[in-house]
Amino acid sequence: MELRQLRYFVTVAEELHFGRAAERLNIVQPAVSQQVARLERELGLRLLDRSSRHVRLTGDGERMLREARAVLAAADRAGEVAAELASGRSGVLRIGTVPGLRDRLERGLAALRSGTPDLDIRIASGSDHLAALRAGELDIAFVRGQVAAADLRVVELWRDPLSVLVPSAYRADDGVKLIDLAALPLRLPADPWLRDELTATCRAAGFEPVLGRPADDLEATIVEMASGAPAWTVVYGTACGAAEGALWMGPFAPALSAPGQLVVADDRCLDELVAAFG
Repeated sequence: MELRQLRYFVTVAEELHFGRAAERLNIVQPAVSQQVARLERELGLRLLDRSSRHVRLTGDGERMLREARAVLAAADRAGEVAAELASGRSGVLRIGTVPGLRDRLERGLAALRSGTPDLDIRIASGSDHLAALRAGELDIAFVRGQVAAADLRVVELWRDPLSVLVPSAYRADDGVKLIDLAALPLRLPADPWLRDELTATCRAAGFEPVLGRPADDLEATIVEMASGAPAWTVVYGTACGAAEGALWMGPFAPALSAPGQLVVADDRCLDELVAAFG
């Protein structure tokens, strides 16, 4: 199997047309067809359904497309790193992060730059930092919630308190008990770990949460909750722009928290990263 074959296959899969794929690759169409057919023979799989009218991915082809893209991304990244090293431009740190970590990032990066003044920082936000680490697109990532990934190194660096956002009538300065919210719709945030954790915690408290509309955007959710039907949701940390008088935010009783994880692909510089960002 050659990278060239994978690249040709990915291009055909994206275009679903051998002629257009050949144009993108700037080669003749027979060469594309021959290399894709050779790849199928070497793998012992049929990746594409071909007819005079269409080209379609098979089930095996769809799965192979994901793997081929990951291999090509890693190969491209290896070429970029080699070019940086050859030109003396190494020293790039690509970081995947989540909202609310500005102070931690600034403090950690200042510590790292004290030893590497020319360190080039590139920060990315996204929904799947683990996949980006595996593909070589990130060097380190910060993730909230539990991370189960045997192929990655995970170190818990901090814990974020979880605060409840409720109508002011449910205010409890010594902490809101979950059971007191059993009849109130829960607006779950767009965070898979937090959704699962909240659902499991409610069940452990003795009730099945009544699910309301999703809380995909916190600011929009605050406006809706302040002016609409009563509901509750959960936010990371202890600060929120809740509308004074309509909503109240405070702790749970007992307190709830979420782990904050540093995730890296290998052990290189792990101790230095933990010391800087911990």
